[in-house]
Amino acid sequence: MAVRKECIAMLLAGGQGSRLYPLTKFLAKPALYFGGKYRIIDFPLSNCINSGIDTVGVLTQYQPLELNDYIGNGGPWDLDRNNGGAHVLPPYQKTEGTDWYKGTANAIYQNIPFMEKFSPKYVAILSGDHIYRMDYNAMLKKHKEKNADCTIAVIDVPIEEASRFGILTTDENDRIIEFTEKPEHPNSTKASMGIYIFSYDIMKRYLEEDDKDPSSDNDFGKNVIPKMLNDGCSMFTYGFSDYWKDVGTISSFWEANMDLLNLDGGMKITDSSVQRIYYRHEPRQPHFIGENARVINSMIAEGCEIYGTVENSIIFGNVHVEEGAMVRDSVIMPDTRIRRNAMVNFSVLSTRIDVGEGAAVGEPLEIAKGSITVIGENTVISDGVSIPAGASIEEGSPAAKGAMI
Repeated sequence: MAVRKECIAMLLAGGQGSRLYPLTKFLAKPALYFGGKYRIIDFPLSNCINSGIDTVGVLTQYQPLELNDYIGNGGPWDLDRNNGGAHVLPPYQKTEGTDWYKGTANAIYQNIPFMEKFSPKYVAILSGDHIYRMDYNAMLKKHKEKNADCTIAVIDVPIEEASRFGILTTDENDRIIEFTEKPEHPNSTKASMGIYIFSYDIMKRYLEEDDKDPSSDNDFGKNVIPKMLNDGCSMFTYGFSDYWKDVGTISSFWEANMDLLNLDGGMKITDSSVQRIYYRHEPRQPHFIGENARVINSMIAEGCEIYGTVENSIIFGNVHVEEGAMVRDSVIMPDTRIRRNAMVNFSVLSTRIDVGEGAAVGEPLEIAKGSITVIGENTVISDGVSIPAGASIEEGSPAAKGAMI
């Protein structure tokens, strides 16, 4: 019998990530590589265990195989518990039929039986596609102090970006008085981070009501939260001012990786004075930097061999950069080879890419003018081929023949 938990977490990790194509064509977005050795899902999982939350339901749907394998029994995040731990929760067949998760609220609704096992008083709803460190326990403390039905984490954003978010207006006590999902003309800069703490009984009731409404999109931001607010529920914000990045687009994903190289800002991911981000370690040989190689302001992971030039870039494990090759302002994922005299500029390369001799991928940052080049997994780029700035190459395209290497 499961032990009662004061607070459990439900981590939404089933999104398709279509704006990150071709990186997510065969991969769930939370399983995407990040920062030289991590996956995106490492951040909320690490936040949970660092916050004392040891029971996490991970809701998967789109391309779940690699994500399921990566999470495993939750051991790397100290979530391999007899009572609690990490649980992968895909949609499943029930006596009355089988449904895909229709929206964020419906996904949580379908897993009420899982949550009931732990009789939680509070539930944290988390997203699987954000890069940040947060103490959820501090947010829970405020939730309890305010005797809230729902607490929403918010971050201040520039007014010109506010229309991309759910925007909240509060009174002087942080009580929410208005919530608008992606308003055309926002009247506040307090943006929802997609992180909620609910009092479980209240949440359960509203999810059940939402499921019975045929006109609902079954979404927290569009339906459940506005309904709770209209009904006069006790709802507050929790302000967050540290690093947070929604990596739902190619540009934001590239920017978040580059932020790791910025000593004056961004997330100091290797800082030992703050709580660790845990990850599933894949043992590799130490990296090797050749005698004539040049590495400038870059992260080089285990198993790499660097003989050319790497500047302002994130290089994952088992990447080979041959003599004369140059990589600048780029993210290179595992098991990739950049052959002699090839150039990679302002690009994101997925796993198992072979860039041929003398090939050119992308354009320098100052020329590309924001057009990031993206290469999908298992792609061979022939010798001497040029891939223009902003191109998005999938496996098997005419511009770069797909092959396993």
